[in-house]
Formats: sequence, structure tokens, C-alpha cells
Amino acid sequence: MVDRASAPDLIVEMLAEPSGRSSPSVYETGRLVSLAPWLVGHDERISWLVGRQRPDGAWGAPDGYALVPTLSATEALLTALRRGDGGAVGLDRLAQAVEDGLRVLHGTLTGPAAPPPPDLPATDLIVPALTELIAGHLDLLDDRPGFDHWRGMFRLPLPDGMGHRRLASARALFAAGRPLPEKLAHALEVVGPAARRAARFGPVGPGTVGASPAATAAWLGPQPGHGEPGRTYLEDLVRQYGGPVPCASPITVFERSWVLGTLSRAGVPVRVPAVLTDDLRAALGPAGTPTGPGLPADADTTSMTIYALARLGHPVDPLVLRPYDTGEHFCTWPGEDGASVTTNAHVLDALGHLLPSGGPATPWLESAVRRLTRWLLDQQEPDGRWSDRWHASPYYATCCAALALAEYGGTDAARHAVDRAVNWVLASQRADGSWGRWAGSAEETAYAVQTVRTAEPRFGPSATEAVGRGAAWLSTTEIRDDGPELWHDKDLYRPALIVQAAVLAARWITRPSNVDS
Repeated sequence: MVDRASAPDLIVEMLAEPSGRSSPSVYETGRLVSLAPWLVGHDERISWLVGRQRPDGAWGAPDGYALVPTLSATEALLTALRRGDGGAVGLDRLAQAVEDGLRVLHGTLTGPAAPPPPDLPATDLIVPALTELIAGHLDLLDDRPGFDHWRGMFRLPLPDGMGHRRLASARALFAAGRPLPEKLAHALEVVGPAARRAARFGPVGPGTVGASPAATAAWLGPQPGHGEPGRTYLEDLVRQYGGPVPCASPITVFERSWVLGTLSRAGVPVRVPAVLTDDLRAALGPAGTPTGPGLPADADTTSMTIYALARLGHPVDPLVLRPYDTGEHFCTWPGEDGASVTTNAHVLDALGHLLPSGGPATPWLESAVRRLTRWLLDQQEPDGRWSDRWHASPYYATCCAALALAEYGGTDAARHAVDRAVNWVLASQRADGSWGRWAGSAEETAYAVQTVRTAEPRFGPSATEAVGRGAAWLSTTEIRDDGPELWHDKDLYRPALIVQAAVLAARWITRPSNVDS
């Protein structure tokens, strides 16, 4: 078995890199090329972007996920081209990458069957902002030999149903000093030059604005002084990732709560140092905890933190989640557009696990568990799966909902929903034993295996055989290998240790000694 990463390894890595570890982002790296050419690693970022371009000229994943990264990378390389800044790539190669990006964007946005942009954070602000920047570049290049045809060929419309109104409104409110959602800090770059040194969104924690490299660079503006907190934050990230940068950092609480909750739920034996549980307890304030500094507290990270602490023997008062209770379901944060299946599944995990402890919160806990169960049942799709706004793969949402309902749903309807989910998972297994939206992946196979195991005794040999095939496929997969980026932020990303924890959990529950347990 290829199993070089173990649960103790994950603990060591979380302690060694307390800010967390994620995959580099095309979107965020492109923003640094445009906004921060002064930052160390600039040439490396240009080369990395060019090297990540797909053969068709786009960047990113299928099904509409390429739009935001392709806009960002194309705009960034256009900016570099206008500066005459080709780095090691050279201006001719840079120009070719830009033209290929413009061509695929134009074809996507004007084609007859353009998929709608996925529900990623701030997409309705980012896409208009980037198309506006690209149009400005093309106007300025219009009289330069070799580029004068681009403006006429590649004028980019917005996707159907998207306009400039929300971006214009956000910029007007920002300019007028009016209150804006705290979460806007994560995409502060969309407001343009007005972001520079904006008093309402200054650096916090390690020097980040909105836990975002792009937002931090937009806030800093051109040529910040050496030693400034924001600049130091970006320099540290560049050193950690070698040039490109992730969508969000730090992700300390997010990473630790997901890893520890996943391992403990599966029964993976691991010694958790007190510093990790102490830090998670300290992260919980009156409103819960955010994913990263400069972001609003949210019910998803808060519930996973409460759940991980409770499973590790450090229960905390669950009433911190009460402000997120809408009476029907739990919002990720107050004022959320829409609702999240996985957030509500995680809240059900946290409250359901604490319910047997009793105490003054019991009446609310009982009510919340009933309402969460009913709401999750209502969100199940006709074929048995669940989908969610925080992850591209239905295997993640289905696993979260099925595990929560199997353990804490407590009704025949919940059991029936889990069985429907298992049927969908069994029907979608690939010939090689894996599962995945676009191709078989270790992460999605881990979620599928965990889902089937929740009801395996009720399904008999068909489920056991499917789990065995999935486990065999996982046993030949190196979980440190790069896998698909499936998690939703401004761009898709892969939280490496969280994914590794999911795979380790699936391997653990399918060990021969656990198969009949």
C-alpha cells in the first residue's frame, strides 16, 4: 500500500505550517502579477501562469470554472505585455498566451452554449471588474503594431444574466464610506484604485486584508515600504509557495478543525497535542470563528471547530451557533444569499454530538436537530445526491449530509435518504473502482467510500464489493500527489491536508480489521 502520509504526519505538518496549506490559485496569482510587480517572485509568477495554460488557451477546470481564472491570467499577462515585462518567458511567448486566452474567452462568452459561471464567492463582482480591465488594455494597445487587431476581435461581453450594476453599486458605496459586508474584504481588489490604504479594511493578524493575497496587494498599492505588515505577509506567502499564491491564507482554524474532525469521526488513532485543541478553543469568540483573519465568522467553520473539540473531549457551549439559526436552517453568515448543504450538515454534526450531554441548551438543541434534519432531507436531489456551494463535487456534499443524517437524523425518513444517497454513489462508481466528477480522484473516492459505509449492512454484498474496489483503488494512490482542485473560493482550490485526512479516514474504515465492525 502506498501510504507515506499518516495521521501523525498531518499533525506534524499542521504544527510546522500553522497558516495552513492550499494549492496555488491562478486567479490570485494573476492579481499579484497585475497589482504587485514589486513583489519578490514576479518573474516566477509570470512563468507559472504561462505554464498552467491549457492547450485550448484557457486556465482552470471544466463546466464554467475556467472563466474566472482565464480572465485573471489573461488580464495579468496583458498587463505584463503592456509593461514590456516578459520575464524568462519572453514577450513573444507572452503575446501568444494572451491571444490564446482572449480567443477562448471570446468564444466562451459569445458562444451559443456558454455555461453559466458557477456559484463562486464574488464572481458577480470579479467577472465585470476583469472584463472592464481587459477592455481598457485593448483600448490602449489599439494603436500598437501587432496588437491593433485584438480590440476588434476580442471585445468581451458579460455572461448572460450578469451586468455591471452590482459592481458599480459596491464601488459607489465604498467611495461614499457607506457600510459594506465584512466579507467584501476578501475581494477588495474589485473596487479598483479606491482600495489603496482604505481605512475600513486594513491589515489584520499576520498582515492580511481579508485573508487574500489579491486584496492585500490591492490595499497596499504600488511600492509599499519594506517591513510593512501587508508586504511581509505577501513575502512570506511567496516563500512558502515558491512564487504563486493560494486563494486564502491563513486557513489555520479551517484546516485544523476539518482534519481533526475527520480523523476523530473515523476513529483514526492519533495523539493530538494540547496546543492544537487550545488554539481551536481560543479561536471561538462570541460570534464563533472565521475561516481566516479579516473574514466574518461563519457557521461552517464554527460548527466544525465545535464538533472537532467535542469529539476530542473538549466540548464548548454550542449556543455560539444560535445567531446563525434562521428558524428553518442555519445560514453560513447573516445575510447570506442562498444556503449551504454542507454548512447545515456540519451544524447537525456539532449539535447532534452535543445533544446527549444535556444542560440548559437542550430544548434548543432538540429543536435545531429536528429542523436541520428536515431541511437536509428537503435539499436532497431526486437521484439521491446532494450538491453544495462550497465544493464542485457532489460526493463531498453527499458525504457530509449522509454522515450527519446517519448519525444524528434519528428518523426513518433520514435513514431512507441515506439509502438513496448510497444508491446514487453505488451507481456512479467508475470501472476502475474510483469515483469523481470529472475523473476518478482520491478525494472523491474517499467521500464515496465513507458514504457507502454508513449503510453498508443494509445493502449487503453489492455495497461491500463496491467499498472493496474503492479501497483497492485508494491503496494504489499516493495521497500526496496533486489531485483536482474542487473547493470553492474565488477560484477552485485544494486544501491539501484536509484532503489527505479524508483519504486517511476512508483507508482506516476499510482496513480488514474494520470491515465487519
